[in-house]
Amino acid sequence: MTKLSVNINKIATLRNARGGNNPDLLKAAMDVQRFGADGITVHPRPDERHIRYEDVRQIKKIITTEFNIEGNCHEQKFVDLVLETKPNQVTLVPDTGGQLTSDHGWDTVKNKEYLRNMISVFRAAGIRVSIFVDPVISMIEGASETGTDRVELYTEGYAKQYAAGSRHSALTPYLEAAKKAKELGLGLNAGHDLDMFNLKYFKENIPWLDEVSIGHALICDALYLGLENAIQLYRRQLL
Repeated sequence: MTKLSVNINKIATLRNARGGNNPDLLKAAMDVQRFGADGITVHPRPDERHIRYEDVRQIKKIITTEFNIEGNCHEQKFVDLVLETKPNQVTLVPDTGGQLTSDHGWDTVKNKEYLRNMISVFRAAGIRVSIFVDPVISMIEGASETGTDRVELYTEGYAKQYAAGSRHSALTPYLEAAKKAKELGLGLNAGHDLDMFNLKYFKENIPWLDEVSIGHALICDALYLGLENAIQLYRRQLL
């Protein structure tokens, strides 16, 4: 079964817009797991514009579902936080400074030695590692040589083509990348712009998908549908 990890960054963004603690991020984290999510994802950035580093520490204390922390391991503060909180999974994302949102995967060929070194640090601490990659065969092959446990396919390209009505061509590079990951013994995650409309087709065609991480679309849907209902509807797309 493919797990649904809910990214709660946008809840933190709303809280930070007015200061104070409304909405209560920790209550939201507890509710997300109570409403049926298989995991919680956070992506702290150096400017702490949504998830704060202290949020990560507090969330780790209270949740019982899987905990996934995303971020750029070039930031020593991020590395230290992950090693301190020991989530179930760390997802390494090659964000640049001031980047609005993640928009590309690692070049696993050029950065192979760097990634190998960083992954060994996290795995030595007992943390499963996933690295964010584009759906390119050479990037999957490079990832397999870094020692990572999983790759996470960056799915913005899929989402855009699917919305334009080209779902078969949208899926093709992702299916080929997923097959290569499976062939090489890598676990498989996916995330970015997956939503209620495009998720089912993606999962049906890549049934060995381990986990999807969804935040923005799910939280937007929750404004109209309610958080519990939105989580359950997304889970149904993964059956």
